[in-house]
Amino acid sequence: MLTIGCHLSTTKGYTAMGETARSIGANTFAFFTRNPRGGNAKPLDLDDVAGLRSILDEDKFGRLVAHAPYTYNPCSAKERAREFALGAMAEDLQRMEALPGQLYNFHPGAHVGQGVDAGIELIVDALCRVMFEGQRTCVLLESMAGKGTEIGRTFDELARIIDGVEARRPELAGTDVLGVCLDTCHISDGGYDIVGDLDGVMAEFDRTVGLERLQAVHINDSKNPRGAHKDRHEVIGGGYLGNPELGGGECVLQAIVTHPALRDLPFILETPHDDLSGYAREIAYLRGLAG
Repeated sequence: MLTIGCHLSTTKGYTAMGETARSIGANTFAFFTRNPRGGNAKPLDLDDVAGLRSILDEDKFGRLVAHAPYTYNPCSAKERAREFALGAMAEDLQRMEALPGQLYNFHPGAHVGQGVDAGIELIVDALCRVMFEGQRTCVLLESMAGKGTEIGRTFDELARIIDGVEARRPELAGTDVLGVCLDTCHISDGGYDIVGDLDGVMAEFDRTVGLERLQAVHINDSKNPRGAHKDRHEVIGGGYLGNPELGGGECVLQAIVTHPALRDLPFILETPHDDLSGYAREIAYLRGLAG
């Protein structure tokens, strides 16, 4: 069965997220580690976390994909912004130990004019400082659309970050602590042809990063054509990936959820809906395509 879910709110607690996921047919989900705009995290209620862990075990959920707030920029030109990101990420990873074995996804950041090389070095430095030996959470670099000075648009940039961390902190080597989350909207907007040549794109990822590093997928349609570098998500079937009038179609979506390199990974929807019923429909639809 396809492992698929969507972003859920932490407002009512961890157990409530598990119950909500059950109610919409999800068997994984994503959640922000704190307010998406940043700020302090709520104290953990370990009994509440234990309630979620029971649901995950009972319903045989796949791995969850915690998401760092968008405000983190570990390669900012401003030291204050970098230090905020480092402090918050370090705290996030410690808190994730209450849910061992899950995934922690973050946007690598934007170099804001410093250049890609300098930005990558700052991201490597940040990861080397916040990750710790023995951690039970896998940190995921998210593939980006290339908007502005974002780092992580190309597979090469993602590989350079991973290689840099492992060179400086060999005790952190391995796919269990550092990997990649591919976003279908982002990689299409970034220029990769997942509509016409998904096999070729995945082969390139394997050559550059290694398929063993691929740990999760954000499955989203895109409001813009390939190479637009816009990062504007669309509902499944409404954009350039899933809409036949725009060059995509159901066959593209089916190829994604059944591809040998992707089908066993957790899929997270980040599509624009006003309520959970939209996600429930997309979960059922994509699961039907997966067979």
